[in-house]
Amino acid sequence: MTELATRSPAPSRHDTPDHIAGLSLVNLAARQRMLSQRMILQTVLAASGDAEWLRAAQRSLRMFTESQQHLQATTTQLDPASARKITETYQGPRGVGPVVQAFMQLMRSALDQIEAHSPRVSATTAELVGHTDRILEALNTATTAFDEVAKAHSDALMKELVGIVDDIQSVAKEAKVVSFNAQVMAARAGQHGREFAVVANVLSDITSEIDRLTRKAAVLAERSRGR
Repeated sequence: MTELATRSPAPSRHDTPDHIAGLSLVNLAARQRMLSQRMILQTVLAASGDAEWLRAAQRSLRMFTESQQHLQATTTQLDPASARKITETYQGPRGVGPVVQAFMQLMRSALDQIEAHSPRVSATTAELVGHTDRILEALNTATTAFDEVAKAHSDALMKELVGIVDDIQSVAKEAKVVSFNAQVMAARAGQHGREFAVVANVLSDITSEIDRLTRKAAVLAERSRGR
């Protein structure tokens, strides 16, 4: 999060919660790990009867749920290969989706029981704590998948950038040849070629600047590719 058969419109920025807006998919996926551990701790503390911790755990669960929905909905915005990878990560034969869903359901049950002062709170909280390793492993798998998607996207953009720089350099070389030929023709024309010579010299300056900038871009692209 196989390519989806249908694609729904991507949510607008106004529909995106503030705690999600501005975060990359990798950072958002990584934050889910932190949120999961925070929720478990808050729930354990809330089980002792502290209403403030209960409200904190409920807020964390809302954030976690909204973030999870956002992450799994990103297949509508990714290229087909990336969408297949994320879908496989969550919904494949060994997908982590069921683990994450079970964790959220267990968290909701624990918080509802705490709020209702249910006698089952201790057992549910203990089960939630026992879920720690499984949810962490699942969220680590999801984060790795988003990281690989981001890297593949970055590599593709860099390859495209290098290709564009190469094309510009080729055009600049051709322009230099044209400029040189124009200067030769202007010189042969003598007095009548003065204005043409000015244009040829300006063209030469422009192509030199283009050449300088493309060399600089090529160096920066090579540095980025080597990171």
